[in-house]
Amino acid sequence: MKVIDFKTASCKHCYKCVRSCSVKAIRVTNAQAQIMNDYCILCGHCLEVCPQNAKTFASDLDVVRGYLKRGERVVVSIAPAYLGILKYSQPGQVVDALKRLGFYEVRETAEGAAYVTEAYSRLISEGKMKNIITTCCPSVNDLVEKYYPDLTPFMAPVVSPMIAHGMLIKNLYGRSTKVVFLGPCIAKKEEAEGDVRTRGYVDAVITFEELEQWLESENIVLSQCENGKMANPDPKVNRLYPVQNGVITSVLKNYAAASGEEQAPVKYQRIFVDGIDACRELFDGMERGEFDHCFIEANMCEGGCINGPAVNRLKVSRFKAKMNMEQQVSYEDPGYDPLPQELHIEKMFYSRANKDRLPTEEEIQVILKATGKYNKDQELNCGACGYPTCRDKAIAVFQGKAEQEMCLPHAYEKAHSMANVVMETTPNAIFILDNDLKILEFNRMAQRFFGISKNDALNSYLYEIMETKDFDDVLKTHQNILRRRMDLPQYQLKTLETIVYIEDMDGLLCILQDVSKEEDRLAREYDKKLQMVGSAQAVIDKQMMVAQEIAGLLGETTAETKIILSRLGDLILAEDGQES
Repeated sequence: MKVIDFKTASCKHCYKCVRSCSVKAIRVTNAQAQIMNDYCILCGHCLEVCPQNAKTFASDLDVVRGYLKRGERVVVSIAPAYLGILKYSQPGQVVDALKRLGFYEVRETAEGAAYVTEAYSRLISEGKMKNIITTCCPSVNDLVEKYYPDLTPFMAPVVSPMIAHGMLIKNLYGRSTKVVFLGPCIAKKEEAEGDVRTRGYVDAVITFEELEQWLESENIVLSQCENGKMANPDPKVNRLYPVQNGVITSVLKNYAAASGEEQAPVKYQRIFVDGIDACRELFDGMERGEFDHCFIEANMCEGGCINGPAVNRLKVSRFKAKMNMEQQVSYEDPGYDPLPQELHIEKMFYSRANKDRLPTEEEIQVILKATGKYNKDQELNCGACGYPTCRDKAIAVFQGKAEQEMCLPHAYEKAHSMANVVMETTPNAIFILDNDLKILEFNRMAQRFFGISKNDALNSYLYEIMETKDFDDVLKTHQNILRRRMDLPQYQLKTLETIVYIEDMDGLLCILQDVSKEEDRLAREYDKKLQMVGSAQAVIDKQMMVAQEIAGLLGETTAETKIILSRLGDLILAEDGQES
């Protein structure tokens, strides 16, 4: 199942999520980030750092509303972090608000934590495990199973408080009862619905942020609600699970209560570690065999669950939340009755590591050279792509997790190089000006047009070399000029000018196209055409003269012919008269 996903249209080549992901569970394909579920540990850091809000969380809110709308019995298991995070006057107002939304009962997840605490305490008493890693945090569990599989024998074979509580609630209210976990953690959704070992005890997961939005949509204000009562007995010290050292504190209280001594000796050294980097440092040391007989409380979020990815940090800091909780918690073991015998809160952990094929050195070198890294000195290891070294990124490219184009220095150099090619090979003069018409860029053809060097141009203003009226107009009106005729007689140039206003820098881009040769060619062609027209006219005139001469001759011969015919006629008539 997908707990976190990305909005394709919003991802913007920044790779911030890749940089924030310690386990590199984000693949980039066609410039779009994608979560690799088999690698993700659901720490939620990518949700927090994304500047485009491109990450989405698979919400169960509509599912929960559906349960309530159908009239099903729905019980809330609320994480004890609510004591430090939600805005209320009295804690019981949270209970009343949830019941106004339609929930049947509200119980604290710390009730399940009490039984997990007892299981941890029993493991310590037995002393059979070389080291014990607590298993309350599903992200830590994923980290160990996927990236430190050799440490799975050290994981306490116990479910999380949420799962233990789900088991207990269904035992109390019936299997048909819907259990909804409410807390600050997004990884709980995968644990509740995606893990076959724990599926079926918690039916939906919603976060504190989702609850706040829901209450607001229903016009329910926590501070104006009644002071309701939790359905569970006071879990006391087990409410500290969400804060630093809270699990260890709870276990020590239970261990002491079980032994009948206030300060019972413990066979294990206690270590609290939070934050993914600190967890990985500790687990690296454990793989090297540096630790023996340690009880390790590990949490993915720095400061504990009160600093989870579904906590609105603008409303409360983790330090204030911790203080709020510690002031409301009784530092005593609740002394609950044993867990019902039919409930089993054991969980076995195992390796879920991914076996990626590694490239050969030759294959790595081919990938490195594709981004201009032909030797060690060219491997900048800047981390802009999200990977700590160029070699790590090359390996990710080989494994299909990254793209060559993610190398930002190489992309910049390539783009800069292409821009230079265009600037330096174009037959047009190109220059860039600031709003004072100071020259900021001056290409090779511009130097040739105006007969000055680039260094001299960059220390000059445009009005020192040419008329600037058109430029002043564009700066003033922001109306571009496109291919307007402009003559520069002092440089023996005839040009078409294009002047474009650059809004971002409040400056101008100018392109001058030299049309002098074209103008000369057209003039020559025009002269030739005029000559041809003159020649044609002369021929026509001559033809007219000839025609006129021919016409004159025809006229004369026709008259002569007429005279001859007339005489011939007269002669014939005269001869006919004599005969008669």
